[in-house]
Amino acid sequence: MKKLLLSLVAVAGLVYSANAQTEKGKFMLGGNVGFNSTKVDGAPKADINFSVIPSVGYFVGNNFAVGTGVGYTYEKSVSGRTQEGAFEVAPFGRYYVNLTDQFKFFGQLSVPLAFGTQKAVDANGDTGAKLGTTTSIGVNVAPGFAFFPTKRIGIEVSVNGLGYENYQVKNEATGAKVKSNSFGLEANTFAPKLGVMFHF
Repeated sequence: MKKLLLSLVAVAGLVYSANAQTEKGKFMLGGNVGFNSTKVDGAPKADINFSVIPSVGYFVGNNFAVGTGVGYTYEKSVSGRTQEGAFEVAPFGRYYVNLTDQFKFFGQLSVPLAFGTQKAVDANGDTGAKLGTTTSIGVNVAPGFAFFPTKRIGIEVSVNGLGYENYQVKNEATGAKVKSNSFGLEANTFAPKLGVMFHF
């Protein structure tokens, strides 16, 4: 009987702690880290891109958090003969909906902003002169699921969803600007994002 009672208390504590993670006044801490390398036949070096964007959020209401990610993205394309590095800020709002005691669905709206430089890359893969400055402003809506196995950890699976981006390059020599706009839906369930958020 004592074992049954202790088990029930432990389960109740786990359930309570899972629900408590998205209450008003709580914080969450996580982020995005990515790396990719592609070697093209005949190219002297591989194309590389990586990003490091830690993020923090605060629950302004039950199940509703606001926050921002701040980090750096880098892409060097030997085949495309360009290199870009950018400082990124990505404010977001996220809303959770309880499915069970430990599983929650969430929707996230983010506005990623990136400011960086573009440089030339020669045939040997070496970085050359600065070509211009880059500015990117976007809006993304991403759905996902969160599982809370412990009091402080949320394991998340999400897809990119609906997005818009305005990208601009200002030529270093002439000052001329080239702009592009992209809009699309990229809900690829075969390539989800997996993440871990720490709640406290």
